[in-house]
Amino acid sequence: MNPGCSGKVGLILIGDELLNGSRQDKHLGRVLALLQARGMALAWVRMVGDEPARLTATLAQSFQTPEIVFSFGGIGATPDDLTRQCAARALGVKLWRHPQLVALLEQQFGAEAYPNRIRMAELPDGAVLIPNPVNRIAGFKLLDHHFVPGFPNMAWPMIEWVLDTHYRGFHDPEPGVEWRWLLEDVRESELIPMMEALLLQFTDVRLSSLPSTEKRHQIDFGLKGKRQAVAAAGSWFEGRMQQAGVRCRRLMPTP
Repeated sequence: MNPGCSGKVGLILIGDELLNGSRQDKHLGRVLALLQARGMALAWVRMVGDEPARLTATLAQSFQTPEIVFSFGGIGATPDDLTRQCAARALGVKLWRHPQLVALLEQQFGAEAYPNRIRMAELPDGAVLIPNPVNRIAGFKLLDHHFVPGFPNMAWPMIEWVLDTHYRGFHDPEPGVEWRWLLEDVRESELIPMMEALLLQFTDVRLSSLPSTEKRHQIDFGLKGKRQAVAAAGSWFEGRMQQAGVRCRRLMPTP
């Protein structure tokens, strides 16, 4: 783990099939659940096709960020699997045959590991293996970037292993909560002074305001943060709504 690591997470979803719609991403929802269970947060998501220059540029940029990054897909042996090469190019290091991964591939496939499957052992210099509990063909960790297959049954337990092995220090025993209300007969613009005052007074809380596109003057209003902070801000908010005569119904958590 790098000293400047923020503890927040970024995702890179790779594949032309995601951009042309022939396949739908399945990873985002699962990663959110894994992070929420550990009190960790998602900072950003990027979706990139199998285009070497763009993928290299994306990785070069993400290597400069403080986030823990998970990259899905493109680490196989076929010509469209370019992630290993692009990661090496983004960091300016060479590919080399990782001896541990060579051994795993030879154990898994025997003589059939050559001449093609063995290409999966060509990793950027400095890479550390991420165990794959399904077929033993490991992913790899490079700084705070983690490269796993695109297959959910392999990728998800590998991500759990990474989070619990390398980033346990960022786990929060008190995960955040979200409280939401439905506000009616009020314009969002009328609530801006209240929102500004709330954020000034409750600095550990984040808010969201989502006006309805179907019903006029209806807003889904939310507060996120630690339970104690959200409870205090929520009580203050409900008091302000009562004073203003705004119809306010709690959606979650239910009373």
